[in-house]
Amino acid sequence: MSMTYVIAGFAVGLLVGMTGVGGGSLMTPLLTLMFGVSPSVAVGTDLAFAAITKSAGTITHRFTRTVHWPIVGRLCLGALPAAVVAAIALNYFGALSEQLGQVIRYTIAGSVMLTVLALLLRSRLMAWIHAHPERQLQGRTLAVVTIISGAVLGVLVTVSSIGAGAIGATLLVFLYPKLTPAEVAGTDIAYAVPLTAIAALGHWWLGSIDWMLLLTLLVGSVPGITLGAMAARAVPERFLRALLATTLTAVAAKLVL
Repeated sequence: MSMTYVIAGFAVGLLVGMTGVGGGSLMTPLLTLMFGVSPSVAVGTDLAFAAITKSAGTITHRFTRTVHWPIVGRLCLGALPAAVVAAIALNYFGALSEQLGQVIRYTIAGSVMLTVLALLLRSRLMAWIHAHPERQLQGRTLAVVTIISGAVLGVLVTVSSIGAGAIGATLLVFLYPKLTPAEVAGTDIAYAVPLTAIAALGHWWLGSIDWMLLLTLLVGSVPGITLGAMAARAVPERFLRALLATTLTAVAAKLVL
């Protein structure tokens, strides 16, 4: 079983390194459905797994220059305070109702599928942007919208346990359509590190992290995400775009099923 955990960690790490997506959306179902881990421990362990794994991925993407740090800063400026406030609110008011949580999941699944369409039609989207530059957000407006989007993202990730990767990729593709898939992956991974770290600290305080399981997963995921981040710059953009679209489609399907 330990080797199975290592293989699972490597596979998820490789996918996250190449696309920025798939950590929480894949690892939590793997732990609960395939390995029988309780949902609360699966979520807590996965958040710690994401924080550490994506730290390794961020280092690699930094060396390959596929991280846009100003965008990371704007997202974190909104996401981190929102995550703290959301965690305090959950502690005070209790968890969301099941019905509201389901609405959130369906809404995010819809936005993820819009991202898939944008990725598949990227050439047409770029042509439209060049033909209508006045429609693309720029300057101060773009910065403010990015910060607000980060705040919404921080709340959603904290209260619904939905992976930051798919939502972050969605925001980046639509707000910054000129980013390449490798840059989407690198920027998405970098901003998710502090966000998942804050959430993981909360679960550590609650005692819902299996440290031995986490260590076993990291044995596979750290080399996996490092190789994936290196490959993101080297593989053809069309292949990487197709891989990202396929991964997001699987994430959306998982959210609604």
